[in-house]
Amino acid sequence: MTYAAVFRPAEKPYAIVYDLVCILGGTLFIALSAQASISLPFSPVPITGQTLAVLLVGVLLGSHRAGLCLLTYLAEGSIGLPVFAGGKAGIAHLLGPTGGYLLGFVPAAFLVGWLAERGWDRRATSAFAAMLVGNMVIYIFGLPWLACFVGMERVMVAGLLPFIPGDLAKIVLATAMLPWGWKLLKRAGVDMPT
Repeated sequence: MTYAAVFRPAEKPYAIVYDLVCILGGTLFIALSAQASISLPFSPVPITGQTLAVLLVGVLLGSHRAGLCLLTYLAEGSIGLPVFAGGKAGIAHLLGPTGGYLLGFVPAAFLVGWLAERGWDRRATSAFAAMLVGNMVIYIFGLPWLACFVGMERVMVAGLLPFIPGDLAKIVLATAMLPWGWKLLKRAGVDMPT
């Protein structure tokens, strides 16, 4: 069970509306996080809050809603909405140097959501592991794609090494929030499975 599943209405029409609001709210959260962007002079990949948002959306929404959320986010950017880092948009951006990372968001969010549905977000150690695996999925998609633009000899410096400290800090931040949130819900008397 995920955070979103705890509050999902039982009646089907309301549940569908609830899911749509969660999905669109997730895209807005990711788009806003993408605007916190720092360009690096040696890399076409900026430092953003996107990865934290993608991983949190996965954990909070669960696999299916998170996967749909990220597909919607990519569609929004593809049709010209300024949702990518630095307010960028368009299909050309998806095909550019950061396109692999953007495409990697979908399986990363789905996987982290799938792990959260199995309780990985309830304890700090397993939440950290789930987020770390999700982050690695983003790199698995992003680095080979980036290498087509910067070359294999530069890909680690341009797309991985400078981002590791920030990614670890984001994962630690998210890891600290998740189990705490479940404890608050339990204290508030929200009916949840153990």
